Amino acid sequence: MTTEYETRSGGQILVDALRIHGVERVFGVPGESYLAALDAFHDAGDAIEFVICRQEGGAAYMAEAYGKLTGKPGICFVTRGPGATNASVGVHTAFQDSTPMILFIGQVARDQMEREAFQEIDYRRMFGQMAKWVVEIEDAARIPELVSQAFHRAVNGRPGPVVVALPEDMLTDVVTVADTPAYKRVDTYAGEPQLDELIALLAKAARPMVVAGGGGWTKQAVADLLAFSEAFSLPVAASFRCQDLFDNTHGNYAGDLGLAAGPKLIQHVKDCDVLIAIGARLGEMTTGAYTLIDIPVPKQAFVHVHPGAEELGRVYHAALPINASVAGFLSQAAKLKPAAAPAWCEWTKTAHADYLENIHHPLIPGPVQMGEVMEWLRGHLPADAILTTGAGNYSAWAHRFYQYRTFRTQLGPTNGSMGYGVPAAIAAKITAPERTVVAFAGDGCFLMNGQELATAMQYDARVIFLVINNGMYGTIRMHQERNYPGRVSGTKLTNPNFADLARSYGLHAETVERTEAFANAFLRSEASGKPALIEIRIDPEALTPKMSLTQIREQAFAAGR
Repeated sequence: MTTEYETRSGGQILVDALRIHGVERVFGVPGESYLAALDAFHDAGDAIEFVICRQEGGAAYMAEAYGKLTGKPGICFVTRGPGATNASVGVHTAFQDSTPMILFIGQVARDQMEREAFQEIDYRRMFGQMAKWVVEIEDAARIPELVSQAFHRAVNGRPGPVVVALPEDMLTDVVTVADTPAYKRVDTYAGEPQLDELIALLAKAARPMVVAGGGGWTKQAVADLLAFSEAFSLPVAASFRCQDLFDNTHGNYAGDLGLAAGPKLIQHVKDCDVLIAIGARLGEMTTGAYTLIDIPVPKQAFVHVHPGAEELGRVYHAALPINASVAGFLSQAAKLKPAAAPAWCEWTKTAHADYLENIHHPLIPGPVQMGEVMEWLRGHLPADAILTTGAGNYSAWAHRFYQYRTFRTQLGPTNGSMGYGVPAAIAAKITAPERTVVAFAGDGCFLMNGQELATAMQYDARVIFLVINNGMYGTIRMHQERNYPGRVSGTKLTNPNFADLARSYGLHAETVERTEAFANAFLRSEASGKPALIEIRIDPEALTPKMSLTQIREQAFAAGR
């Protein structure tokens, strides 16, 4: 860190600031609008790796996945205009997923602003509702100050994305300025009266339940949640795509709330008398389009723990709102003890038994049984394997039929963004090369960022990509058949041979058309010594784990649609 004034270019000051804040890796696509920063990265190559991506959407997803995996801000660099618009998908994902992330955008020179210069956009207006904060640095001498603020905003309170615009000529300015120290993470805590009230609510409870989710979790917070749950024999459900916050094999795990939620878990939430949400916003996906919990006043005694004060009372009026970070609150909750043995132990056991019942896989049409594939993966993959998904009906297999046992083994966008699984898996493997990483993608989802296979090869990111191919945008087709049965429009896909496509990038590739072929194909992929792709061709009738395409259509016709 430079504590004395030194003369440096804006690009050098920026990259020095990233080093001070502990950045080890950035994801990006180069652009002429931030050449001075790229030049500074050249001299910082021993400390910061610049991962070159093939499209800014993939780069932004990689940065978001890095932030989700590590808890540190994921860093993304893109050029102005088209680069920024492409990257916006990752910013939206980071915002809804409460993931710390900073997007740096090259900007037009200051003397060209407000002229609709080449690729000019006002990023404050563009990202205003999509990020926690948007700033344009107009003075190179303020880079240390404003970058420090960006890191602090990204990680503290409710974590989320920050956007920093960098005028091209500002980065070439030479100024004298001192650096700031590294950012500090701030945990907030519940007050003693709130903890006393929580214990009092539990003392009167007969059917309590915890829902864990949101951002800001740490390995210690997960351990503290386990201790809190065990001390009070509390059943714990995960919010949408947050299943790795509690060991799914533990006797207190009740399942995940989301698109694959079991009907008995839904009923448990409705029947509970004390509902403790820790970190979760309880958004549309977790609450079944806001039907699971009464608005504005839940019928349960509702305890809402959230790091963002603006979230408390936003949708649900809590009996006990607690403005605290997940890590801060759970460090306190882990020390709490019930005054008497909990009276709801059977309630908790029943919730877990119902969860186990929900992961029994059904038979689906066709020669590939995805339930058997998932059962094999459950038994084969190590506990710390990372699974990534994008969006689509195929993701239900990874959500409902896999058991996440350790923290940060699930990377999926809670905003339901397609194209996420491939770049997220690459970022995860580059960040944690010793861990097994498996990417799930549908045929439609895969081709939204399939070009990042080139990035996987360039950085030897040995991900195993599973492409579940049914020749359609399956989720939209499902809704189409439910609402407009038999009237197919805009959802049929003509696909390449995905295995051949992967081989053209240099990957090991397999095609699976029968269940019994999957295990050996996966083992060969693991042994190949390079990234691998397995195309799994499933019957188009196997639209969901529960109902075939024809059954969905016939049900809709019977309902008079």
